Amino acid sequence: MVVPQELMVPGIDQPEVFRNPSPATLYEYALKYESGTVITAQGALSVRSGAKTGRSPNDKRIVRSRDGDAKGIDHDIWWGDVNRPCSEFSFAMNRERAIDYLNTRDRVFVVDAFAGWDARYRLKVRTICERAYHALFISNMLILPSAEELETFGTPDITLYNAGRFPANGHTGDNPSKTNVSIDLERGEMVILGTEYAGEMKKGIFTFLNYRMPKKGVLSMHCSANEGEGGDVCLFFGLSGTGKTTLSADSTRRLIGDDEHCWTPYGVFNIEGGCYAKCVGLDPKKEPEIFSAIRFGTVLENVVFDPIQRAVDYSDTRITENTRCSYPIGYIDNARIPCTGAHPRNIVFLTCDAFGVLPPVSRLTSEQAMYHFISGYTAKIAGTEQGVSEPQATFSACFGAAFLVWHPSRYAELLAELIDRHGTKVWLVNTGWTAGGYGEGERIPLTITRRIINAIHSGVLNTMPGRCDPVFGFEVKTALPGVPGSMLWPEDSWTDRTRYRHAKAELARLFQGNFTTCAPGSSDAIWDAGPACA
Repeated sequence: MVVPQELMVPGIDQPEVFRNPSPATLYEYALKYESGTVITAQGALSVRSGAKTGRSPNDKRIVRSRDGDAKGIDHDIWWGDVNRPCSEFSFAMNRERAIDYLNTRDRVFVVDAFAGWDARYRLKVRTICERAYHALFISNMLILPSAEELETFGTPDITLYNAGRFPANGHTGDNPSKTNVSIDLERGEMVILGTEYAGEMKKGIFTFLNYRMPKKGVLSMHCSANEGEGGDVCLFFGLSGTGKTTLSADSTRRLIGDDEHCWTPYGVFNIEGGCYAKCVGLDPKKEPEIFSAIRFGTVLENVVFDPIQRAVDYSDTRITENTRCSYPIGYIDNARIPCTGAHPRNIVFLTCDAFGVLPPVSRLTSEQAMYHFISGYTAKIAGTEQGVSEPQATFSACFGAAFLVWHPSRYAELLAELIDRHGTKVWLVNTGWTAGGYGEGERIPLTITRRIINAIHSGVLNTMPGRCDPVFGFEVKTALPGVPGSMLWPEDSWTDRTRYRHAKAELARLFQGNFTTCAPGSSDAIWDAGPACA
């Protein structure tokens, strides 16, 4: 649909404007004008994101408060490596540079859509971009309005200028890079320069929600969510490699969403209208839901395919290991649409402990939940990343530090308040090693983890006996049908108990050392809920 420009975006007055074009239209323009774009054997649109095949967190900037008042945004933001400041002048320069560039294009695409399935909290998002690939991606990832809603869409809450093919000016003073992702939380605008990676748009919008929702007493969360036949909702938090996607994709439960949610006084809702799944090693037998969702309308990023048959080789990582697919959530057969649910009955924190210390499952108090939520622990495994030769502890606040705006304790306090109010049970589930660390013990079988998750859903685990861990303080479940008792209490599975205790003490020290970075702004109760060094 071509729309008169003066009704659309002030400042964009040269190119032809297409508002909310159909996937078929975007396919046509992408194939005609975007190099390297093809239709794969499954009908998906295969695209290249240019030199950047992942996010550029070091190039993200947040605009400082205009009034310079400590009561403004400057006082709210958790400044540091995650949220680096830029001046209003720098943002204005980037914005003008993006608009000027977009005005040199023959056409631009404008996508008006919603972030959030709950109409009481959703935000109106307008995305302006030159690449059809970006327009299709954001159409998949947000919630498209009906014809009537589009007519009355009005002024957006967030406007995103994606001029990713054009470099930033490294002489603006705040960031010398040619890549710049600038976010103005007060103005409700985001500018992308120097990167064509579509994930910057998704996470930029999430950053806005992470700032605005807590101001309304709503917890924004980097997690997946599903729902059982009885309407019981479970949230899954976990960093890469912990099994979050695998365990939340359950054919016996409906998928509410795979990545970003909010918890309100009315229940939970998915922020997004689609899924953005990793494709590396994608196997139709192990992940049939994702594999079957790759069809017409799906965007495939940076994959390698047979040039004749156009069959994708998901094991080929010559371009990047971060191959991805973006598709509407309706492409998942057991998706729960609208993507909303009741207050969670259970929350699962997933960790892949490569040191073989943590038990397969333990129950957390609300204070312990805050501590482990702020910690966001897992371990990198040797051989999975360049330079990693042995397990390395990794911590990411709230299981998504890169997208936080407030201090982590703000989100943790909201979490504890909601847990207590609704009687939600919180579990720490280790999908890592048992009977020793990486290279000595064995990975906890997926079948065992699924039994644990099923016991959480059914309520059976609530009735099982438990024992307090003397170092970490949480309740370790010590019996569950189908799970060896020695595995449930890790010390019993190690042949050398002295070595186990040393490994446990070292992990406790790593937890404590990490928490010092978040301690300013956290209460004594949260600190006291952490492990004690043995």
